[in-house]
Amino acid sequence: MDKRKLAVFVGSLRKDSFNRQLARALERLGGDRLEFDYVDIGALPFYDQDFDGDYPAAGKALKEQVRGADAVLFVTPEYNRSIPGALKNAIDLASRPYGDSAFAGLPAAVIGTSPGAIGTAMAQQHLRNVLSYLDLAVLPQPEAYIQFKDGLVDGEGKVTKQDTREFLEDFLDRFVAWIDRQRG
Repeated sequence: MDKRKLAVFVGSLRKDSFNRQLARALERLGGDRLEFDYVDIGALPFYDQDFDGDYPAAGKALKEQVRGADAVLFVTPEYNRSIPGALKNAIDLASRPYGDSAFAGLPAAVIGTSPGAIGTAMAQQHLRNVLSYLDLAVLPQPEAYIQFKDGLVDGEGKVTKQDTREFLEDFLDRFVAWIDRQRG
């Protein structure tokens, strides 16, 4: 079967963020079945309702990128028990104006990592609430809260801890099956 194309939103802007490392590790694990198309959320203008009458080029390009995907993957850190502002802004730009959401009906998955013991559980719950409102079909299980420790992902993007690698492989297997089920 052809590769499924993912629009990938990494919620952290930092070049070597833990979540970017996790996204690259997922890309390496799923590379035979998934094509990762990373969304540059750091270059987007702040959403403003005044855009709705004359949408900015960056917002239009974002929507085209999302609409060109088979599914969406959100890889998010947790900032102050919620999602990063840059990620929320990108979601707002891709989903507005009302009635012209690029997300409507797409399958999606949410994952994240942080050094904390509960990973990004609170941020993911907030994100799931937003995505549900936007009519994304979010993979219900497994929930994936990854505790990031030094050396979890090596310089080549390989997950070094076997049980974490197996969990991530299962996450990707279930996401691919979810995409296929949703896309019919």
